[in-house]
Amino acid sequence: MKLATLRTPAGTRAVLLAGAELLDLGAADVGALLADPNWRERAACAAGDRFPVAGADFAPVVPRPSKVVCVGLNYRNHIQEMGRELPSHPTLFAKFADCLTGPTDDIPHPAETAELDWEVELALVIGRPVRRATAAEAEAAIAGFTVLNDITCRDWQFRTREWLQGKMWDASTPIGPYLVTPDELPGGVRPVLDVRLDVDGEVMQSDTTGDLLFDPVALVQYVSTVIRLAPGDVIATGTPGGVGHARTPHRYLNPGATVVAEIDGIGRLVNRVVADAR
Repeated sequence: MKLATLRTPAGTRAVLLAGAELLDLGAADVGALLADPNWRERAACAAGDRFPVAGADFAPVVPRPSKVVCVGLNYRNHIQEMGRELPSHPTLFAKFADCLTGPTDDIPHPAETAELDWEVELALVIGRPVRRATAAEAEAAIAGFTVLNDITCRDWQFRTREWLQGKMWDASTPIGPYLVTPDELPGGVRPVLDVRLDVDGEVMQSDTTGDLLFDPVALVQYVSTVIRLAPGDVIATGTPGGVGHARTPHRYLNPGATVVAEIDGIGRLVNRVVADAR
C-alpha cells in the first residue's frame, strides 16, 4: 500500500492511494496513523472521505517524527568520489522535524550559503517501537520506504568535523510523497530500486539501492542499539555518487533551479529552489 499525508482546508489527513483517489484513514497524518499498532488493518479497511490525486497538496509524509537519523557515506561509489575508505560502521547524524518539507514545496536557498547541494536518498519509516533489534525485529519494524532529498549547505557542513550545521537548515529536506510498504517493492525490506536526481533536466545522480553498504535492516539494528525507535521515525539511508560538491568544477543549486529526486516504485520529489526571504 501507498500512504501519504495530504493537506486539506481542514488540516492534514493520512490517506491511502487507491487508483486516482486518496482515501482518508481517520488520522491527522501518517505518523499519527503509525502510532496505532493496528495501522495496517485500518489502512486495509479504509472507507473515509475521498480526495482526487490530481492536484493533491502533499505534506511531508511524516510531518513530526520524534527523530530523523541520517546515514552519511553509505553508497560505495559516493564514498569513493569523496575520497574516503569504506567505513566499518555507519556514519550517523541527525535532522529535526523542522527540517522537513513537502514533496513539491519550494526549497529555500539561505543567503548564508554559496554551496547548496543535493542528495537523493531512500528513507525508511519505522512502524513499531523497537530497541536493540534483532534482524527479525528490525525487518518487522520497517513500515515502509519513501524518498528524501538531503539538501546540504556544504560550506557550513565542512566548517567543523561535525556535519550537523550543514544538514539541519529550516524547511530544507523534502520528503514523500508516499510511504510504500515493503510488500510492494522488489527485495521487500531490502529493496533494490533505481535512484535518480536531476537538476533542470540534467541527470546528476543515478544508481541503485543495491549499492548500499549498510542495508535498511542493518541500519535499524544499528540505530536501535543506540536509541529506541518509535513509529514514524525516519532513517535516511545515504546518497549515491553525483553530488555537486564532488564534481569538477563544483556544482551547486541557485534560486530558480528545479530539482527532481525519484526512486522507482516509490515516487518523486519535484522542488524549486527559491531565495529564502524569511
